[in-house]
Amino acid sequence: MAPVRRAAVLGKPIAHSLSPVIHNAGYAAAGLTGWSYTRIECAAAELPALVAGLGPEWAGLSVTMPGKEAALAVADAASPVAAAAGAANTLVRRPDGSWYADNTDVGGMVHVLTDAGVRAGAAMTVLGAGGTARAALAAAARLACSSVTVVARRPEAVDELRQVADALGVALSAGAWVDAPRHLTADVVVSTVPAGVADPLAETVTWSPGAVFFDAVYDPWPTPLAASALSAGLRVVSGLDLLLAQALGQFEQFTGVAAPVEAMREALRQATGRLP
Repeated sequence: MAPVRRAAVLGKPIAHSLSPVIHNAGYAAAGLTGWSYTRIECAAAELPALVAGLGPEWAGLSVTMPGKEAALAVADAASPVAAAAGAANTLVRRPDGSWYADNTDVGGMVHVLTDAGVRAGAAMTVLGAGGTARAALAAAARLACSSVTVVARRPEAVDELRQVADALGVALSAGAWVDAPRHLTADVVVSTVPAGVADPLAETVTWSPGAVFFDAVYDPWPTPLAASALSAGLRVVSGLDLLLAQALGQFEQFTGVAAPVEAMREALRQATGRLP
C-alpha cells in the first residue's frame, strides 16, 4: 500500500475552487497512488490554528484569498519571492515537519504574460491591491516593467504595497479608482479585483493597440472588461491560465516529481469546457 499523502486548497469561500480537479488529475497521471487533494474552508484568522493541527501525512497547502499574507506569516521559512511580495500561495511541508512558503502565482503570472507577448520595458497597470496584486508587482519586477500603476478603491491599500514595491525594485505609482479608465491605456493591464468590481470600466475604457489584458477572474467568462479587450484585438489572459500555471509549480513542490502538464490541462478543460 502506498503511504497516504494529503494536500488541500485553503480559502473562504472555497467551494468553487478547481484546484482539486487539477491536482488530483496530476496524481493519477503521475501514478501517485495514496495522494489526495481537497478543499478546506478557512479564513485568514483561522489559518494558523489549522496549519498547526495538521498531521505528518500533509505534504502541502495551496492558499487562496483571503489567506495569502497569513500563509507567509505562519511559515517557518520562505522563498525570496514570497518574502519580497509579502504573500504566499503555497505552503510546503518539509521533512523536519516545518512549513516553507512560496508564491507560485509570480512564476505563473510571468509565464502567462510572457506567452501573451509582454516584453521588458512594458508599462503595467494593476487593478486592486490584495494578494494577487502583490504577485503582479513581483511579476513586473521579473518582466523588467518600466513602471507599475496600482489602481485601488482604497488608497491606504496602495500605501501598504509601497514597501513591497521597494523590496522588489519596482517604480510604483498610485491611481484613484475614479480615474481607472485613463490608466487602462498601459501596455499590460492586470485586473486582480473580484468578479463584478471592474465591470463598469468596460463602458469607458480605451485600450492601447497591441496591449495585453490579464483578468484574474475566470468564472463567469469573459468578464465585460475581457470582452471589451477581446473586441479591441488585445491578447487576453484569464485566471484559468494562471490557475494552471501556478498549480504546476505547487504540484512539483508537494510531490517532488515533474507535473504531468497535459493531463492537468485536460482535466481543467473538461471541468470548464474551455482550454487554458
